[in-house]
Amino acid sequence: MKGRIEHDAFRNESAVPQFTFTSPPLSDPVDLGPNEAWPGDDDFQSDMLQGVSRTFALTIPQLPAALYRVVSNAYLLCRIVDTIEDEPLLDGARKNYFCQQFLRALDGGKNAALFARQLCASLSKQTSPAEHELIRNAPRVIQIARSFSAAQREALQHCVRTMAQGMTQFQLRNEKHGLQTLEDLDRYCYYVAGVVGQMLTSLFCLHSPEIAKRHDALMGLAISFGQGLQMTNILKDVWEDYRNGACWLPREIFAEEGLDLRDLTRAGKREEFQRGVQRLIGIAHGHLKNALTYTLLIPGQEVGIRNFCLWAIGFALLTLRKINKNLDYTDGSQVKISRLSVKGTVLMSRLAVQNDGLLRLLFYLAAFRLPLTPTSTRWSPAETSDLEVDRAL
Repeated sequence: MKGRIEHDAFRNESAVPQFTFTSPPLSDPVDLGPNEAWPGDDDFQSDMLQGVSRTFALTIPQLPAALYRVVSNAYLLCRIVDTIEDEPLLDGARKNYFCQQFLRALDGGKNAALFARQLCASLSKQTSPAEHELIRNAPRVIQIARSFSAAQREALQHCVRTMAQGMTQFQLRNEKHGLQTLEDLDRYCYYVAGVVGQMLTSLFCLHSPEIAKRHDALMGLAISFGQGLQMTNILKDVWEDYRNGACWLPREIFAEEGLDLRDLTRAGKREEFQRGVQRLIGIAHGHLKNALTYTLLIPGQEVGIRNFCLWAIGFALLTLRKINKNLDYTDGSQVKISRLSVKGTVLMSRLAVQNDGLLRLLFYLAAFRLPLTPTSTRWSPAETSDLEVDRAL
């Protein structure tokens, strides 16, 4: 979930296939308890966030204090799954094994140290040092997760379980030349981002009785919010992913434009590829419009939650603009937004955070001349079921 943010109802576990797996050779467990370098859990999680995602290290602290710790922990749990998915030297079966071991450790608290030791030994140098550090400290992340309320733990565990099993499903398909259809892309985005949006929505509703009153409307937009952010990341990182043996673009979109994604290495300069990218920009833009609607449903006095959402939307819109202006890009660094753009987004959202009309105007200006494909919020990638949220809180 690199750079992922994230947000209908939780997916039904029975809708996600279970997989058998073969264990790698076992090693003796090692004590991977809390590191003495971090005197408190908040300091520990803050340092972990700074290492693995500067974006989330910026946005998550905007949340109210009661949400800050649980959302930080949720991101780190998801990032552990993401690290498994992104490790290029692990095949689908091994990734499935480690995901299952992680879920068992999270559900029961047993063998967390053994999971961390085995996965650390299997990570290559292509995985960043910060992610190596996160995996070494996975037992502490799991330990912190057990400190939350039962409802919060249920939200976190359901999200991580659905994400891990869904990612494994796609890894075992081993589609290195793109997903087959746009619906496959929708489903992939659900597993890696939409389900996180649902988790965040549940946490927001548990935090605030006023937000809980809008639970159904927010859940109806949460998947779309996550997909808009994830599609932006897929487009930004398409060339890095391809060099690492992955491609999450839908082949049918590009086939309709006359391009076979199996020849992606020579496609960047071709008009057919650029037209396909613009079509995906339009879809992502449509989802981000839904994300703004989601954000405006958050009561105006919840400034921290609104800023958390607005910054993510703003960063994504500006990234789509850079991609749209540089359709011949060959590296994500060419479409990365500048520090000045980040500061401008932060400043404008803070000034307008409680003014819905001004926020709509700022979104319109940021998205001006971007392709737009209206998206439905009624479609769901699979059967879903809702977590019980106490609306009387």
